[in-house]
Amino acid sequence: MPVDTPLEVIILAAGKGTRMRSSLPKVLHPLAGKPMLLHVLQTAAWLKPKKIHVVVGHGSDQVQAAVDQSGLSASINWVEQKQQNGTGHAVAQAMPSVAKNAVVLVMAGDVPLIQADTLKDLTKVETGIHLLTIDLPQPHGFGRIIRQDDGHVCAIVEEKDASEAQRAISEINTGLMAMPAAQLKDWLSHLDNNNAQGEYYLTDVIALAHADKQVVTAVVTDKQDEVTGINSRAELAQLERAYQLQLAHHYMAQGVSFADPARVDFRGDCAFGQDVHVDVNVVFAGEVRIGADVHIGPNTVITDSVIEDGCVVEANCVIEKAVLNHNCTVGPFARLRPETVLQQGARIGNFVEIKKSTIGVGSKVNHLSYVGDSEVGENVNIGAGVITCNYDGANKHQTIIGDNVFVGSDCQLVAPVTIATGATIGAGSTIVKDVKAGQLALSRSAQRAIEGWQRPSKRTKK
Repeated sequence: MPVDTPLEVIILAAGKGTRMRSSLPKVLHPLAGKPMLLHVLQTAAWLKPKKIHVVVGHGSDQVQAAVDQSGLSASINWVEQKQQNGTGHAVAQAMPSVAKNAVVLVMAGDVPLIQADTLKDLTKVETGIHLLTIDLPQPHGFGRIIRQDDGHVCAIVEEKDASEAQRAISEINTGLMAMPAAQLKDWLSHLDNNNAQGEYYLTDVIALAHADKQVVTAVVTDKQDEVTGINSRAELAQLERAYQLQLAHHYMAQGVSFADPARVDFRGDCAFGQDVHVDVNVVFAGEVRIGADVHIGPNTVITDSVIEDGCVVEANCVIEKAVLNHNCTVGPFARLRPETVLQQGARIGNFVEIKKSTIGVGSKVNHLSYVGDSEVGENVNIGAGVITCNYDGANKHQTIIGDNVFVGSDCQLVAPVTIATGATIGAGSTIVKDVKAGQLALSRSAQRAIEGWQRPSKRTKK
């Protein structure tokens, strides 16, 4: 493709995906936590095209809404294919918006793992067609590449229309091709639907180009996962596992150890420092940043969070939109909800929930406690079963706990309330008023002992 020739991309995303058995449009089914169409759009964007055209049909409103949420829609020209009459018909719907001097790259919205590097050679076309192909040992279901005796491609035959000899061919069409817009427009105008499916096949432009004595160049790849299209939930699951394993190997090359690379899921954008250890069945979702020398226990879910160097996350924790500074310890069975910040060396123990709170340097919330809407100072000890009562049924209120405070077990801190530096809260207390620095606060009822007390006994049934 000459330097001054613009590139335009047409992405076919109109199919219903009948074999998915779903009300959700096929291209919106997620791969690694992201709709497969978004994978394709991001790859297309890497090529820096002048324009991206997305052809939609079934569930077009849902498709556009999903892309709008991703922030990618500003550069997209949406094209509606009201009747699904084949891939050639779909491309034809976009052509009125394509510049005559452009090179057109056709991509499929259900081929999510194709990479920009694989597509670069396709776009280097001045005349004729560049076609991406792959040799498969089991080519069932795919269009076969027909070559002349001299090796040049002269046609693609869909399997339903292929002869027995043609079905024996193992080189198949990936659906990815590039050609000059002016030639493509002319070839599309000569398509017919005289075939087994009664559709206008885009693949028929190969034979038309050959008839026009244009060279059809096959760019052969061996990267099967990249060119795999998804038509069923089983195929989606297979590609999901293959992709997750690719990602695990990518992170291992950066210094991350996985107890089992086949049992980890990445559903977003992750970054890891060196010497991180990840146990089995851990899920990373959204934007996650993990520092060096971090240990993450099994069955943990980490979403949109930052975990800095030296932290330990024990088994079965859920961490969402939280920040853990250096050398914190969390879990097991802990939940950190959004806007939680753990300062350096903080410790959150088993069955503890923290929400919208900052836990100060070296402070501990070790057992069966809930801390919400709170500011907790340094070197604070919060005992087992402590609850910050932050919600009055209508509004949330804040609890402020100063440095070096000791809160005994089974206390209720009724917000809004402030416990000043160095204060002590006796176990079993309900605190409804501010506690001054250095004070001991108690709110227990007097203990009584009753001699000869008889426990209630069960009544005998008549």
